[in-house]
Amino acid sequence: MWELLAFVLFALAYFLWPKAKRSSAKYPRSLPSLPLVGSLPFLPRGGHPHVNFFKLQKKYGPIYSFRMGTKTTVMVGHHQLAKEVLVKKGKEFSGRPQVVTLDILSNNRKGIAFADHGANWQLHRKLVLATFALFKDGDQRLEKIICQENSLLCDFLATQNGQSIDLSLPLFLAVTNIICLICFNSSYKNGDPALRIIKNYNDGILDSLGVDNMVDIFPGLKIFPNKTVEKMKNCVKMRDELLKDILRKCKENFSSDSITNLLDILIQAKMNSDNNNTTSDRDPKLLSDEYILTTVGDIFGAGVETTTSVVKWTVAFLLHNPQLQKKIQEEIDQNVGFGRTPTMSDRNQLLLLEATIREVLRIRPVAPMLIPHKAIVDSRNCLLLWSHVVWNVRPGALCSYPIQQPQRTALASLPLTRAQASSSICGHCITVRRSGTGQTSSCRSASWTPQRVSSSLHR
Repeated sequence: MWELLAFVLFALAYFLWPKAKRSSAKYPRSLPSLPLVGSLPFLPRGGHPHVNFFKLQKKYGPIYSFRMGTKTTVMVGHHQLAKEVLVKKGKEFSGRPQVVTLDILSNNRKGIAFADHGANWQLHRKLVLATFALFKDGDQRLEKIICQENSLLCDFLATQNGQSIDLSLPLFLAVTNIICLICFNSSYKNGDPALRIIKNYNDGILDSLGVDNMVDIFPGLKIFPNKTVEKMKNCVKMRDELLKDILRKCKENFSSDSITNLLDILIQAKMNSDNNNTTSDRDPKLLSDEYILTTVGDIFGAGVETTTSVVKWTVAFLLHNPQLQKKIQEEIDQNVGFGRTPTMSDRNQLLLLEATIREVLRIRPVAPMLIPHKAIVDSRNCLLLWSHVVWNVRPGALCSYPIQQPQRTALASLPLTRAQASSSICGHCITVRRSGTGQTSSCRSASWTPQRVSSSLHR
């Protein structure tokens, strides 16, 4: 009898307490909700989630709320509202919600990409920013590294003699080497076994994240077998084993007089922490090998996949729009010439190239929705504490202005799917202009690639 009464009281508290809290907070217009399942029965079925969320804006407005299971989620789909939350009130929404698959990827919320706001995130973000400062000037200047890898990529394409090739792996290799030089001052060659491991676990992680997984909505389901979760765990294990071997080698060759990459900075921070345990931001627990590896994995994963994806989409769109490709080449020839490669300082002169890159980012964003944030301040006049906030960045969601420019219309009107884009960059020949000669070989105008890579790393 008492057990039944306790169960009833617990159930009432479970369902009524969130409503009592929400009554004092001004939530946006909300979808209907049911106990346990939340708004899931009322969400559109089929299709891509970001498209369905965009359709809901027509009924509920540019900002609305719903419940994913028992968690309240707010969807933001307007650029002014996104700026309000991300910029003006960024600190209030700087937390990260707890998601099962992301917890696996981040080794239980370590690193900086999926870690909640706190001492761990602040310390590792500070160290990552210190790493980027290393690559501003001198021989390690990021721009120089990018141009070197771009030159190797162009040399490889020039050897193909007009043959159709798959650009996916060469682009992946070039971008991977740039990030590797930043993270641990090493690079790979085509056919390297480690490169294949990186490609395999990277693809596996992306495939796992691209699947709608009920365990992220109902965490209690993680006790049951789940193929997606197991695949994610295996890929993370592959990643960590590779990074552990790299970390071991970096420790063996570490010299405090020669700090050249992210791992060096993290190792030095750990040594300083071990020698001075009184410093609050040098807690040894926050600089363990697991924390270090997760931070390196975050930078590595984010930098490689996002940049490679955008470059591939850009190539695919330009192959389907040869007139625009020709105009971009003419702009580069006129403003850069044939004696050197483009640099970051050329951005103000290469207006069409810059506009094209931004348009590709608009119509084919790296991710249709941003990583969820979490409100960490209970303001009582905006959103309730711990509410999840998601931004829909698909074309038309955050950007509502009409398409007027001819170039924008040309790109946006191309109905390229991912499969078509992949086949596009596999079945065409590109010609590359060699710096200093004015001559062209068998791959046309890949000289704009460094600018995209560099701007991606500085976002």
